[in-house]
Amino acid sequence: MRTLLALLLTVSASVMSITATAEIQTKAVDYMDEDVPLTGHLYWDDSIEGKRPGVLVIHEWWGLNDYAQQRARMLAALGYVAFAADMYGNDQVTDQPSQAREWMQYITADVELWRQRAGLGLEQLKASEYVDADKTAAIGYCFGGGTVLQMAYGDADVLGVVSFHGSLPAAPEETWGKIAPEILVLHGQADSFIAPEVVTNFQNKLEEAGANWEMDIYGGARHGFTNPDAGDYGIDNLQYDAQADARSWARMQAFFDELFAD
Repeated sequence: MRTLLALLLTVSASVMSITATAEIQTKAVDYMDEDVPLTGHLYWDDSIEGKRPGVLVIHEWWGLNDYAQQRARMLAALGYVAFAADMYGNDQVTDQPSQAREWMQYITADVELWRQRAGLGLEQLKASEYVDADKTAAIGYCFGGGTVLQMAYGDADVLGVVSFHGSLPAAPEETWGKIAPEILVLHGQADSFIAPEVVTNFQNKLEEAGANWEMDIYGGARHGFTNPDAGDYGIDNLQYDAQADARSWARMQAFFDELFAD
């Protein structure tokens, strides 16, 4: 059965959809990475006047599906401009793990491509007339969580990044002393995709890099703990956790309050 929070998220999304004409607006944005066509989605609240902070949203390994766009819409409802970026191109979305793995590995095999593709999404966000380009951040889920960490390591022009149940690529030695964005990592303790030694190495490398970082670990939470549909993919390690979802979203908001403070 769905938990109460999952139901509330669904109701919230429905209400926002109903009021979209009056307040939450969205538009598709087409852009290119060399010869690869990409389509992202911009969300903003048109009842707010003036420029405001912008948040880039990077999707799970499934591609730019409804879940990533729902999170972008939720960010717009909080008063931010949000851009749900496309990391795969050509409208590639799947619910098959083998296909998702193939697309993800193609991107992550080349770190420069990985960071470049994310950076192009950031460019679309900053180009919006509604965005204060000096106040931007990036969040990501699963594959997207690893992506925003790579953005931080690659000196992306954001104030901070938030990884939700993301892969945990360690900070490479060449980035030590050079990681400017603040880092918030929200991780499930029972996520069997991420071995304990990977977590320890990730933390140690951030310390050696001198990064400004924080990691919240939710006991018993598995991979995909923020996604109410996580259990529908038939993978035992994917499971929604209402408490971890609520706490991680609240922690992100507090992080942004500090990050974007005047």
